[in-house]
Amino acid sequence: MRTYIIADNQDITREGLMAVLKSEHLRNRIEIVFSRNELQSRLRIYPESIVILDYRLFDFISVNQMLNMKMGAKESSWILFSDELEEHFLRQVLLIDPSISVVMKNNPLQNIVDAISSATYGETYLCDIAESVLNDNPPPKKELGNLTASEKNILREIALGKTTKEIAFEKHLSFHTVNTHRRNIFRKLAVNNVHEATKYALQAGLLDLMEYYI
Repeated sequence: MRTYIIADNQDITREGLMAVLKSEHLRNRIEIVFSRNELQSRLRIYPESIVILDYRLFDFISVNQMLNMKMGAKESSWILFSDELEEHFLRQVLLIDPSISVVMKNNPLQNIVDAISSATYGETYLCDIAESVLNDNPPPKKELGNLTASEKNILREIALGKTTKEIAFEKHLSFHTVNTHRRNIFRKLAVNNVHEATKYALQAGLLDLMEYYI
């Protein structure tokens, strides 16, 4: 018996989803969760669950955290169900895990039913918006020609989430040397913070999305 886990902190959505599941005779077992810790706990108990998640209203700290939980529950099926999802977010998620279904809350009811039914039978459903994101041409690749080999290496470590102190220790460099590289990288790429530098590194192909999210 499949279990449906509704991970959505919007009251009206939860009630609506339960009504849809009941009307489609899919009401096997329904679990309501209000936090990622509760979701993780339910997935341990019901590893083959169908998770219906509003990422924007849930307490995941990052996309990384959500994808890691999904990867740790390999037998589960996930549906992203939100009012709006950014194109960059959708592209990242679907390139890393194409088994995730996507449907929007403002889609016709039949689309929502189709998404749930598809996940129930182990298939993937993508709404028109998600399909168009995947079919769009990817953003142009960034260039790193102005960076030295050492700076590219440091940028890669920064994009992997390492601190200046950690990079210095692992590369057997002084803190001052790494910090100087960091300032030069930010200046040459015209970025102001780690988030922008990481985005630039990803778009330049300095590391791939799967490596970034591990």
